[in-house]
Amino acid sequence: MDKQQLAFVFPGQGSQKVGMLAELGAEYPIVKACFEEASEALGYDMWSMVQNGEQEQLNLTENTQPILLTASVAVWRLWCQRGGMTPGVMAGHSLGEFSALVCAGALSFSDAVRLVRARGQAMQTAVPVGVGAMAAVLGLEDQQILSICESISGDEVVEAVNFNSPGQVVIAGHAGAVEKAINALKEAGAKRAMLLPVSAPFHTSLMKPAGEKLEEALETIPVSSPSIPVIHNVHAQTESDAEAIKALLVKQIYSPVKWVDCVEAMIARGVETGVECGPGKVLSGLNKRIHKPLNCLNIDCPDSLAATLAAIAGE
Repeated sequence: MDKQQLAFVFPGQGSQKVGMLAELGAEYPIVKACFEEASEALGYDMWSMVQNGEQEQLNLTENTQPILLTASVAVWRLWCQRGGMTPGVMAGHSLGEFSALVCAGALSFSDAVRLVRARGQAMQTAVPVGVGAMAAVLGLEDQQILSICESISGDEVVEAVNFNSPGQVVIAGHAGAVEKAINALKEAGAKRAMLLPVSAPFHTSLMKPAGEKLEEALETIPVSSPSIPVIHNVHAQTESDAEAIKALLVKQIYSPVKWVDCVEAMIARGVETGVECGPGKVLSGLNKRIHKPLNCLNIDCPDSLAATLAAIAGE
């Protein structure tokens, strides 16, 4: 396989669960070493929280973000240690974009761990718990959803925030406006429109205060040009300029995640195989719906690591 045919993708919030990567950690010391490095940066035992903590604790966004970043970086380092092929391009869903930038050498790991914890805290405090909400909408065209959200938004806002796959869009905003939108979307023929167990309306304009805090945090953090191109959520393009990357990371907090466009951009570059680097298979499922011929693999346990190494070496 030519490396241009290979993409690595990094999961975002929702892929975390207690006990994740336990088998990889038991078999490969590099995984736990990565968690130790992150724990040192944040001042608490992250591996212990992941293996023995409560799911509620893992779901707090200020914990979820550094934990998922660390899990993805650990899997990437293991992949490199095992002689896995370097991909031609990378992308990450929301938080996963930070994981991609670390693995592409644009951000240092310890800086990124601290940065995403600050990002999580800023996102959580931007809108008080209970004021905002998010909901998944299945079975409607993007344009219908955008129109309905626009018609409901006034003093309270509701916006389409994650374009995850054809027929699967996430909306978010003020809880009351989201509730109204759910009812209107069902009336318009949505197969499902259901609230998500999320504590803040991510990727909406309500997150602008969090963007300002992230911008401040980024001022002191060095960013360099990635050694592997990273496709960004905001505009589904790659970027090599460090200041432009910082600006995109800030904008991403209060802008929609254009995941469909990101995957289509990979396909346009000649990607035929996508590897989900980190816990779960959420992105593999989305990617297959976006582009059926895409060969979707994942790495989150020894068996899937071996299978992915063999599949890519064999092509």
